[in-house]
Amino acid sequence: MAVIEELGKQNGQWDTTIRTDTEVLTKKKLEFNAKNLNDFDAVLFFTGGDLEMDPQQRADLLSFVHDDGKGFIGVHSAAITWAKWPEFVEMLGGTFDEHPWGTFNAPIIVEDSTFPGMQQWPREFVYKDEIYQMKDFSRDKVHVLMRLDSCKLDLSNPKAHRKDHDFAVTWAKSYGKGRVYYSTLGHPEENWDDPRLQQMYTEAIKWAVGLETADLTSRPSPSSGSMGGKSGSEKEACQQ
Repeated sequence: MAVIEELGKQNGQWDTTIRTDTEVLTKKKLEFNAKNLNDFDAVLFFTGGDLEMDPQQRADLLSFVHDDGKGFIGVHSAAITWAKWPEFVEMLGGTFDEHPWGTFNAPIIVEDSTFPGMQQWPREFVYKDEIYQMKDFSRDKVHVLMRLDSCKLDLSNPKAHRKDHDFAVTWAKSYGKGRVYYSTLGHPEENWDDPRLQQMYTEAIKWAVGLETADLTSRPSPSSGSMGGKSGSEKEACQQ
């Protein structure tokens, strides 16, 4: 949270309100003229579990993005938030379904280097982080920006559930009039000192509030039909 606040100060593009409660997540007028959703251009969640939000707050959050055209940025454990609330999962684009390899040297492929915040990453690189496997996720509903290189994964891991071997890492999508961005990157605290990660989330926020534009066309997995990966001691040919 401190990094997000500091980045806004450095680039002068946004002011950050840090909260560890959900009081502001409402369109209802609050006492003492406290800020509510009407005062913000985007909400960023680095959260987990079911938050303390009543039904009206939940409806207001969805309306904030879908109807008001505002932004939502989900960081890492945001995908464990409200996992049994279908409308939130739909807005985000997926929900947590294990992290089969834990925190590991993840082989990542950048699918869209033109999207804001992707230019500083190589097309293929290794990054130590905790990568989530997603369920209730479909490429036809999001624009994938990064994925794991399935050719370099141990797919014999019993927690690796996706039969299509499509492990998205970062994506962007529309939700009604609004913009939604999610990345699983950001679990290790030290990664927040990485200028590349800082730039990624800086540009994500700028995009989410409408300061940047980008193509959101959904695309099939480039590796569809040619997945290999490691299966036990056997290595199959794999094309990307």
